[in-house]
Amino acid sequence: MAFNIGLSGLRAATSDLNVTGNNISNAGTVGFKQSRAEFADVYAASVLGSGSNPQGSGVLLGDVSQLFNQGNINYTQNALDMAINGNGFFVTSNNGDIGYTRAGYFGTDRDGYVVNNFGYRLQGYAVDASGNLQNGVVSDLQIQTASQAPQATSTMDQVFNLNSTNSVPVTAPFNPADPTSYNSSTSTNVYDTQGNAHVLTQYFVKTGPNTWNMNVLIDGRNPNDPTLTSPFVANLTYTTAGQLDTAATTSADFTVNADGTIDLTNWVPAAPDNAVPPVWSSNGATASPTGINIDITKATQFASAFAVSSVSQNGYTTGTLSGLEIDDTGIVFARYTNGQSLIQGQVVLANFANVQGLTPVGKTAWVQSFQSGEPVVGTPRTGTLGALQSGALEDSNVELSDQLVNLIVAQRNYQANAKTIETESAITQTILNIR
Repeated sequence: MAFNIGLSGLRAATSDLNVTGNNISNAGTVGFKQSRAEFADVYAASVLGSGSNPQGSGVLLGDVSQLFNQGNINYTQNALDMAINGNGFFVTSNNGDIGYTRAGYFGTDRDGYVVNNFGYRLQGYAVDASGNLQNGVVSDLQIQTASQAPQATSTMDQVFNLNSTNSVPVTAPFNPADPTSYNSSTSTNVYDTQGNAHVLTQYFVKTGPNTWNMNVLIDGRNPNDPTLTSPFVANLTYTTAGQLDTAATTSADFTVNADGTIDLTNWVPAAPDNAVPPVWSSNGATASPTGINIDITKATQFASAFAVSSVSQNGYTTGTLSGLEIDDTGIVFARYTNGQSLIQGQVVLANFANVQGLTPVGKTAWVQSFQSGEPVVGTPRTGTLGALQSGALEDSNVELSDQLVNLIVAQRNYQANAKTIETESAITQTILNIR
């Protein structure tokens, strides 16, 4: 019987060595989770029982469990490298075969899909044609690498202050080439349907107490007729408190809306030819079909220098992909050379009621099993799911010093069990030698 007991001990020590060796060999494997050999004693059983103090029958390998404690976060230079800080697994698809991993090596394939280093596609929420996230529909994440189409300017918001201490200009009429004919000016780029930039310039001319003219040129030309240099004019009136009286705004060139904003309609985007002097004509593009809605309702007239405190417009030229960013909730942003950014999708994570029940399949991946239960899929930082760290990888959670000590212990166990067999062999030989 001692032979079998010693043999079971040798097998257990061998299993322990194998598990420890596997841990050591994967100490540098990103996303790897160390394993632990768990043993149980063995007792012979019979129908009538075996007494209160039976002799043991050896040892067996009860289970090899994995420890899913957090590994260290190591920062890299790749924006698509991702690490999970907390619970959860990345979800990947290999032609429909779903796997789960903590290894965050990701990049893009030739079709723009986000894939790991084995070509498995990362799963997440995609976006529709308008850039809206399709929450609840998990699919392959794809980065749109095509150039971003331009957008014509349709809105323009400004906040500025006109100096109430200014005098009416000494030179009249208004001439954009003569600074003495206006009090202040500012310029903003606006865009046509082909993404061409045009300079919209506003010249402010004080006409009396609390009254101003806002003269507008685009590329130094009349907005509706590029052969002319006459501006569009809006008549602005301020209250005694220095606030714009939106109800008193008038214009023969702009459309004045009930909310005090003004619309620039029928703008003809133009460009000069190579003649000397150049001849201006339509450049073949058009303005936004709705025109440009200009909101200056928050403009003020105080006794301080002219200043533009904010200006924004929603147009932009075409842009090419220049970089990617992923925030801690898994949202993937694409940055373009035109200064715009678009949501490309959102990474999802999965968690299980019993992560120990997952079946390891190699390549630092696991698959669902009956013991693990169904995956709970959600976005990072929701529920019990951890946060996502872009530009980083999670190191193996193997502690080498512990594993080296385990090697020594397993070796001693192996030697001790071999000694048990050796001793039983000597006893048996003694019995055989009896005459």
